[in-house]
Amino acid sequence: MVDLSRGRFSPDNPALLLENAMTWRQEQRGERQPLRDLGDGRARPDRADMPRILVVEDHAGLQRQLQINLRARLYDVMTARSAWEALAVSASRPPDAVILDLGLPDRDGTEVILELRRWYLSPIIVLSGRTSPDSKIAALEAGADDYVTKPFAMGELLARLRAVLRRNEGRVSYSRPDRVVIGHWQIDLASQRVIRADAASAPSGSVETLRLTPTEWAILKLLVQRPGQLVGSVQLLNSVWGPGCQKRTNYLRFHMARLRRKLEDNPARPRHLLTEPGMGYRYLPDPRPMCEGLGAAESALAEG
Repeated sequence: MVDLSRGRFSPDNPALLLENAMTWRQEQRGERQPLRDLGDGRARPDRADMPRILVVEDHAGLQRQLQINLRARLYDVMTARSAWEALAVSASRPPDAVILDLGLPDRDGTEVILELRRWYLSPIIVLSGRTSPDSKIAALEAGADDYVTKPFAMGELLARLRAVLRRNEGRVSYSRPDRVVIGHWQIDLASQRVIRADAASAPSGSVETLRLTPTEWAILKLLVQRPGQLVGSVQLLNSVWGPGCQKRTNYLRFHMARLRRKLEDNPARPRHLLTEPGMGYRYLPDPRPMCEGLGAAESALAEG
């Protein structure tokens, strides 16, 4: 049993379960309208554009508690109790965010993260009883955006969910960019072509191009399509080389060094292709060169 005054959830807390169950029944009968959690101490009815949340939890009591609290704040909630069910539900109705337990009955939750990150770009929050740093690092490297340990404060979990959803909304306009600028180079992901960002000022027919290998393209695409986000080493290795190479971090170091030598102005002090020690890599866009370079190189790409 935990202290209710602190908002801590325990599946053995009957008072908290009863309170939320009564609230849910009132809402279902129309006696009480669900409230949208705005995160600023206010709440008001708002049924439009309900974010879809997938809760992956095999403990029935905790799953129900999460479902009640999320629905009471006007989230559209889907549930799964196994890794297989989570992957199937995600594929059929992609959620806006996933709350994921690691201790699932059929597969480890970290494997679910790896499978999802093959195509899924929205936030994943791990909710787990594993408290060791190694477990947290493994989940974050696999592609999780946040990690909450059990027992947990429901208010904190909801605040973290709002935070990752806000960050995701802020990336909508450029979550999958077709072209980016790194240093003096513009990268066209659709045509897999790299040219000088100042190509418009070059004489006709003398546009300088840069060759990248298929492996370099695969790594670069995963990074630049997630601007500002940490992409875990395990996620990169799994996506580019396959599940059997998840410990081959030397592969990544070699190819990232080559990418920096080719693209960065100063490979020893990169500004865009950054290493997060012990975790993975991050692409950091530079808005000013991008705005200046995109228009200049666009006409050269069209001509070429």
